Amino acid sequence: MSCSALGRRLVACLLNISEARRRDLVETVARSAITDTHGNKREGITVLNIFNDVDYNRSVITIVASIDLIREAVLSACERACSLIDMNVHEGIHPCMGAVDLVPLYPLGEEVGLDDCGKEAHGVGASPYVMNCNVTIDTRDLALGRIVASAIRESSPGGIPGVQVMALPHEGDVEIACNVESVQGGPPLSSSNGEEKWPSFTIGGQIFCHAPASLITARVAELSRHHGVGIKGTALVGFTPRECQRLAERALSNGTGEFWKELHRVHM
Repeated sequence: MSCSALGRRLVACLLNISEARRRDLVETVARSAITDTHGNKREGITVLNIFNDVDYNRSVITIVASIDLIREAVLSACERACSLIDMNVHEGIHPCMGAVDLVPLYPLGEEVGLDDCGKEAHGVGASPYVMNCNVTIDTRDLALGRIVASAIRESSPGGIPGVQVMALPHEGDVEIACNVESVQGGPPLSSSNGEEKWPSFTIGGQIFCHAPASLITARVAELSRHHGVGIKGTALVGFTPRECQRLAERALSNGTGEFWKELHRVHM
């Protein structure tokens, strides 16, 4: 099957689990998505990436498969996470609801719509792709971080469309942790003034776009600078929608389930 044919029915799940300090446990959860209970490989499923944050004690596992296969893979990973993670002893800075914290499904291929993902999710969650962009500012002042976060939040005057954000203590500094939601329609007119173009993609013939990481970083840097504080860096959790589809097509065409082990050679 060609890459383009593979890509038309792809769905991504960015599975959030409440564990990052035991890497072997997280990888066991990831492998349960791509192997059955007998240890046999499930065809047509790949784990693209595992993002661990030790301070938050939280990992994001990117599972990609066709819409026909995604449910079994994700349920297997969720069941394994719930059996291995004891929330009675869990410690971490990031808010969480349980061993499995978020199970969002995102359509990647042009033959998959939000309604299709919603049927598979059964109330868990389906939406246009959400990217995570976290900017660390060089301060321990959480109140200042909250001022910066509030200013870029979509609901604030002058905020960035699609950006939901919290300020959290992180590795001795403050992290402006952003969920970058895709918004329907083309890029805002304001993005044309020398700023990086907003990446866009289509779902069911409808155009969606999302704020680029460079814009978020620049806005956080500007706001922080007004308070005499610099930034220390930006971390992206996962991929843009186009990157996710491209890497998934590559992994699946090569039959690579544990793609996260190869990721450093092809990305980042």
